[in-house]
Amino acid sequence: MKYLISGGGTGGHIFPAVSIANALRELDPNAEILFVGALGRMEMERVPQAGYKIIGLPVRGFNRAQPWKNFSVLIDLLRSMRMARKIIKDFRPDVGVGVGGYASGAAMKVAAKMGVPILLQEQNGFAGVTNKLLKDDASVICVAYDHMERFFPAEKIILTGNPVRQNLTEGKSSKKSGEKNLLIIGGSLGARTINESIIAALPLLAKSKMHIVWQTGKVYFDKCKAAWQENGSPKNIECLDFLSDMPDRYATADLVISRAGASSISELCLLGKPAILVPSPNVAEDHQTHNAMALVEKNAAVLVKDINARNSLVDTALTLIQDDKKLETLHKNILALAQPDSAKRIAQEVIKLTHQK
Repeated sequence: MKYLISGGGTGGHIFPAVSIANALRELDPNAEILFVGALGRMEMERVPQAGYKIIGLPVRGFNRAQPWKNFSVLIDLLRSMRMARKIIKDFRPDVGVGVGGYASGAAMKVAAKMGVPILLQEQNGFAGVTNKLLKDDASVICVAYDHMERFFPAEKIILTGNPVRQNLTEGKSSKKSGEKNLLIIGGSLGARTINESIIAALPLLAKSKMHIVWQTGKVYFDKCKAAWQENGSPKNIECLDFLSDMPDRYATADLVISRAGASSISELCLLGKPAILVPSPNVAEDHQTHNAMALVEKNAAVLVKDINARNSLVDTALTLIQDDKKLETLHKNILALAQPDSAKRIAQEVIKLTHQK
């Protein structure tokens, strides 16, 4: 069987796409898989690193702030759809899988018109523009949150969750007896507001009896490391740009401070980790707030708004990490939301569609 997988733009789209491809290969070792991405975007580098072929389209996002600049964007969209038609004609996929992002819109729209069954995977609690536009073309829509019938036809929705890193559950805790451990993660690039909140509170955190792992991201590392050194390089705070041993760090943490991206939340659910979520305000449709609220409404996480973080994030963390009863409640409730084996379940739905062609 041949599978065409399209989407990208951010790690939040690329990681699920690669995970679905890996699961398809496990279930169907003879599968032929081709990716379609957007030229110049992250997927053009990450997908080949994962061992898959990818073809790039010149598709770009629309400029909502300056609509008069969109003529060239429309030209690129038409070029992309012509290229997608040729790709599909040459590759002849049995199923198309769209995970969101610019390229997914062009490739999946053309595939559906050419009679290819389509599966969409929506990572967030607030559906992305591309997947909303493709909803009528899809046969199946795999989602990670309840109440997604607000965006998609209810009869097409399957709750599968988001794929997460395969080795996350294999971590080993290095926690010392009686010691509280706080894990602060800002993604590979970092989260400015979270980092600034920690910098402002370094004197307070240095005096605490907690062990703190502060993953700053590459963009903010130099600034954060300098602030850490100016505060005497406190031994209870590890200041790192990147965590290569994420499973062990998660296993050791009593509490996690994180953005509310779909992949991060899925990991926290799978591991049952109490978390303070600080949604990024710089994302489309404010989808991180929707992701976070889906947990907060079930008493499965604590929300601190980005605008309030500098004043209240660290105080909230210091109070919560000492409240064992609340931590246990958050642990039980977030664990109940976990969707294990998401990639495999999505891949099974993809394979089912091969019989519909």
